[in-house]
Amino acid sequence: MFNRRAFEKVTQMMEWASKRSVIRMNGDKFRRFVKAPPRNYSVVIMFTALQPQRQCGVCRQADEEFQVLANSWRYSSAFTNRVFFASVDFDEGSDVFQMLNMNSAPTFLHFPSKGKPRRSDTYELQVRGFAAEQLARWVADRTDVQIRVIRPPNYAGPLLLGFLLAVIGGLAYLRRHNLEFLFNRNVWAFSALCFVLIMTSGQMWNHIRGPPYAHKNPSTGQVSYIHGSSQAQFVAETHIILLFNAAVTMGIVLLCEAATSDMDIGKRKIMCIAGIGLVMLFFSWLLSIFRAKYHGYPYSFLMS
Repeated sequence: MFNRRAFEKVTQMMEWASKRSVIRMNGDKFRRFVKAPPRNYSVVIMFTALQPQRQCGVCRQADEEFQVLANSWRYSSAFTNRVFFASVDFDEGSDVFQMLNMNSAPTFLHFPSKGKPRRSDTYELQVRGFAAEQLARWVADRTDVQIRVIRPPNYAGPLLLGFLLAVIGGLAYLRRHNLEFLFNRNVWAFSALCFVLIMTSGQMWNHIRGPPYAHKNPSTGQVSYIHGSSQAQFVAETHIILLFNAAVTMGIVLLCEAATSDMDIGKRKIMCIAGIGLVMLFFSWLLSIFRAKYHGYPYSFLMS
């Protein structure tokens, strides 16, 4: 009886998986195919809220990565019925959210083939982000199933790069008799400064980890743009840090110009005051963010 019931359940799961890599579940399907024994397969479930009225932009981004992961496994030559991928939307399975005392989305849980889920069966979204590659490593840790993530080709990057090179080449051709701007120190300094600001703001971390843009608390509706831990960050946080660093840099540039410029003394005083104001204000905000993420940091400045 045990083997027959388990066989019927895995057969049904295979049938659903053949139609779509991520099986959509409601409360009845969840209780029957995930919670109720017997079950000889693992299930990785994304609990989400994709309906437009929920206004969960992070859910849509996480769903795209989850689809990439599930498709990579479903169409892999190593595919077996040891693990399945499913999703439960709040508007289709609110009873499941209540059953699991869940009040946030998206959330990823692993339900092992034997025993109850442990703490490590809950994916640390805020720390790891929701990139398909990170999810694949977590699935491998929980199930020993190795998934090689294969993304569909994206031609936007090469096309944008080609367009940019074409524009640069066109401008260079139009000004082929006057290329002195290529030897302008200010142009190269500004380009190098932009590159440094982008790299030091955490853009590479975002590219590797794929964090959410921000976090919205589903119970209170409050949106957090700064992550409260030093081990993670939001995309919005990167943009904020980039803006603050740029403002501090602008203040320092104004101070340098005020000290070395040949302008009249009145304009130099204005530049000096503006530079001091930018440095003090935005450095204070940077330090306050640092204190919020590194709890116990003892130093403060102005509004910190």
